[in-house]
Amino acid sequence: MKILLVEDDAETRNYVARGLGELGHVVDQATDGCQGLFHASEGHYDVLVVDRMLPKLDGLSLLRALRAARANTPVLMLTALGEVDARVEGFEAGADDYLAKPFAFAELAARIGALGRRPPLSETATTQLRVADLEMDLLRREVRRAGQSIELQPREFRLLEYLMRHAGEVVTRTMLLEKVWEYHFDPQTSVVETHISRLRGKIDRGFESGELLCTVRGAGYMLCLEAER
Repeated sequence: MKILLVEDDAETRNYVARGLGELGHVVDQATDGCQGLFHASEGHYDVLVVDRMLPKLDGLSLLRALRAARANTPVLMLTALGEVDARVEGFEAGADDYLAKPFAFAELAARIGALGRRPPLSETATTQLRVADLEMDLLRREVRRAGQSIELQPREFRLLEYLMRHAGEVVTRTMLLEKVWEYHFDPQTSVVETHISRLRGKIDRGFESGELLCTVRGAGYMLCLEAER
């Protein structure tokens, strides 16, 4: 894989780059957030490894800039801040995985490998999805309901795509963590609930045709085939 490593600590950067190189990966390096954003925007990478605390431009700002530009490259964020609130902030900024320092290189390599193997949710023959009056164009990355354009963040887009592909079916929190966030463990955060609430606010509120995104008590969530009034 081709990996961009954005880390200002020389010892950590050299250690990680050398280890990944020994595993056969091609690793480009950046020492600050501005340099990292430039490389991430100009290059084609399979995975980005980004430290949270960076000079010139911090890791969260770098990540938000990428997601605002609709760059969907998987991002593993490194940080010395391991608290739940810090992890949630990283996930909400668009991180795909989060690893606290100090970390074991074997775990870092495994997580990078998992992110690199993940197929983008849009890589299927279908490029248009429709549920009731809600439409999604996967190529243009556009969402409309009743003809009205809806702006979604990259993670919200992936979440809605998964729900639309499984419209009429109950999807559990665990399913969403695995398929949208690529977690095979419970991060003990409210990241799913937070994103569901934000998504509901964008695709349901203010539309006379009714609500599509429903909570199935004790089970999970469902995108209904017909709006509920």
